[in-house]
Order: sequence, then C-alpha cells, then structure tokens
Amino acid sequence: MTYDNLTLHTDKYQINMMYAHWKNGTDTHKAVFEAFFRKLPFGNGYAVFAGLERIVNYINHLHFDEDTLGYLQEQEEEYEPAFLEKLRGFRFTGNISAVPEGTIVFANEPLIRVEGNIFEAQLVETAILNFMNFQTLIATKASRIRQVAPDDILMEFGTRRAQEADAAIWGARAAYIAGFDATSNMRAGMLFGIPSKGTHAHAWVQEHETEEEAFRQYAAALPNQVTLLVDTYDTLRYGVPNAIKVAKSMEQQGKRMTAIRLDSGDLAYLSKSARAMFDEAGLPYVKIVASNDLDENIIFNLKAQGARIDSWGVGTQLITAADQPSLGGVYKLVAREKAGAYVPVIKISGNPEKVSTPGIKEVYRLLSKETGKAEADCVTLMGETEILEGQRLKLYDKLHPYLFKYVDNYEAVSLLKPIFQTGKQVYELPKLDQIREYHRAQLTQFWPEYLRKLNPEVYLVDLSAKAWKQKMDLIHDYTSAKAE
Repeated sequence: MTYDNLTLHTDKYQINMMYAHWKNGTDTHKAVFEAFFRKLPFGNGYAVFAGLERIVNYINHLHFDEDTLGYLQEQEEEYEPAFLEKLRGFRFTGNISAVPEGTIVFANEPLIRVEGNIFEAQLVETAILNFMNFQTLIATKASRIRQVAPDDILMEFGTRRAQEADAAIWGARAAYIAGFDATSNMRAGMLFGIPSKGTHAHAWVQEHETEEEAFRQYAAALPNQVTLLVDTYDTLRYGVPNAIKVAKSMEQQGKRMTAIRLDSGDLAYLSKSARAMFDEAGLPYVKIVASNDLDENIIFNLKAQGARIDSWGVGTQLITAADQPSLGGVYKLVAREKAGAYVPVIKISGNPEKVSTPGIKEVYRLLSKETGKAEADCVTLMGETEILEGQRLKLYDKLHPYLFKYVDNYEAVSLLKPIFQTGKQVYELPKLDQIREYHRAQLTQFWPEYLRKLNPEVYLVDLSAKAWKQKMDLIHDYTSAKAE
C-alpha cells in the first residue's frame, strides 16, 4: 500500500460491519447517511464548510490494492478469502450530495448526504468525517480572525505546530478559503496556489556578529522582499534603529524595505513606538507585521489598544484550533432499504440534542426578496415542494420553541449539490480563488449580528412540519415498543 492510498483511512469497525453485512447477504441493501454537526464551534454564530475537494479526491481513488488486502488477511477476525476477493473489485458506486466549500453553515443541518449500498456507505464514514471536521473547524477559526481584522493582511504560520504534514497543508487551504491571504507553507503554496510569505528567524541574527550586519546581509540577498525580525535582542533600543539604518541604505540603492516583524513583548506598545520611529525617520511605507501565538481575541484586544499593526502571522492557535480542537461532526443513518423502498430510521438518546432526524432530507436557505439577506435555513424531507412555492412559513427552533419567526416573500435556495451520481463525479471542483469569492459572497447574505465574534444572534435552522412530525412519530413508535 502506498502512503497516498487512503482506502484503509477508516476505523476497523467499518470493515467488520462490511464483513458482517457480506456474511448475512445484506451488503447490497441500500442506505442513506447524512453528515452534520450538532454544535457551532468556538461559540461562533456560524461555521464555514470545507473539506469537499479532499473528499472528492478520496472517493475517486478508493480501491483495495494487494498490500491492503494482504494486511486485512492478517487480521485476527480471519476474514474469508471470498470477502477479500469482493474487496479487490471494490469501487464506490453510490451518490453523494454536499454543500459547496465556503458555504456558511449551521448546526443540525445535513452538509453531506451519502446514498449507496450499505457496504460502501459504511466504509467512507470515517474519512468523510475526518476531512469535513478538521477543515471546517480551521476555516471557521480563520473566518473569526478575518472578522476582527477585515482590512489587514493575514498570514497562516502554523505548519511547525500542526498535527503533522497533512494537517498543515489542508489547514492552510481551509484558512485561505475563509479569508487568509497567504501561508508560510511552501508545499501548500505549490499544491493549491496559495501565496507564500516568510521573513527570517532569530537564528539568522544570532548567526552574525551584529544585528545590523545580519539585517544588511539579508537585505542584500533579498532586496525586493525585506521584512526584518527586530526583537532578537532589544526591539526599540537596537532592532528598530538597525532596521531604520538598513531601510535608509536601501533607499540610496533605489529599493524599499517591506516591513519589520514583532514576535514578542507588548505588541501594542512596541508597534506604536516602532511606527512613530519609522514615521519620524521618513519611512512611513515600512509596514509592521506581528506574530506570537495570536488569535482572534488577542488581535481584537490589540486593535482596541490602538496597535499599529498592518499584517498578522497566525500560527498555533489557528492550525490547531486550540480553544476547540474538534468540530464533533457525526454521520448518521437516516434511511434504509426495506421491500425495495426507503424507510426512515432514527437514533434515540437520553440527550435531546443527540436524537437524530430520520428520513432523506434537503436543506434550503431562505433569502428575503426585499433585502437579499438570509432569514433562516429550513430542513425538509426530500420531495417536499411547498417551500419552493414561497408559502408563508412559521419557523421555530424545536429544542427552544420560544425562538420562532414568520418568513414570507422569500427565495428558497437548495444548499446540497450533487457531487457523485452512481459513482461518477458530476460536480466540477471550483478553483480555490473561486471558492474564496463564493465565501465572501456568502458572508454578504447575513446580517452582521449573526457574524459577530461575541454573543452572535442565533440564526434559525428549522425542520419542516412534515420532517418534525415524522421524527415525533418515530420517537413515539420506538418508545411505545420499548414500553411493551
């Protein structure tokens, strides 16, 4: 098996369930699963869906090669040779629908729907959740940072703190979708076309006899892109004055220094002081970059203190989503084949928020025809047409029914798009810059109250009356059967 073959990027219980279905002759039975998350991350008012391109590539390359089959043959379960032979010819043949990357999404609405035989639909669960959960989480974190620094340059600096190489590059891509301008990761830059940016390390300065010498030699080597790290020894006593000397020398050569970088200390005080020093020296064009374990909260507070920072390098807190390192998305069976037709299924739980919503569903965004703004999302059963006819709706949160609103004069926009049909990709993956533009357009559809970082207004996601009634009926049926 090559490192790039992700077919066994799955939990063992998926393989065991596939084997059990095969043994029982139910492996060709049809099933429908939906992926969603139950709670918005970071206390945010929204999330940014990401990970679809990774999922599409994964599905297109699913196959069990000789190495994977040999590994499965060694397992203590002792899978029968005929089962392994079935896997040898395995290809995904089902249907997948998903919301496009960059879409603003919310809890408890289907983001990905997988329809196929239970054999294949079970296999892909782990990888789909892995890709969706991580990239959506990072894109959402990046969007929060962009919200507090709407006009500044944002750079993703997290590779060395990421949870391994794949997390670094796909995290950089997710951040770029949600509004970051560049990454320090060269591989992500090459693979995805993300602009790459970087300065130099403290080691560069330490390698020279003096800080000024280090700065001059760096400027001589890279005269068209000079950003100097000024806090190796003493930012205001040595670092900034030495940078000013080099900037003046560059001017005499017809060049301009790009920026300085602050990576420690009181960033508000240091940036204001450095700005004053450069302005007094006649160098107002030299920008100030800041790094040092930044996140949206620190950036927000620095701005409130009047920090004179033009660009932000955000690393650990972004790439690891340090304040909430998991999205918690789930993949639930919502319908299964019985007597040639789909019947809805439900998962019951003592926690109300964990009771699944049965049936194959669609999700619609209701856009006001007057303002163009999103009023609510409505989750319906597949085949419901009333919402497309623009009928007046009363929408309310089923867990908190005091949260409700009436919606009329709206356009219902379907969020789930066909990605695969009978195993064939039917969705043309957009280019990364197109996804960024789509995401920016998505943000304009929402009132600022839903997007703000602190105490965002709750955006309503409602079940249609038919979907709600089906859920209540199944809960009643199962609890009544248990009582008997």
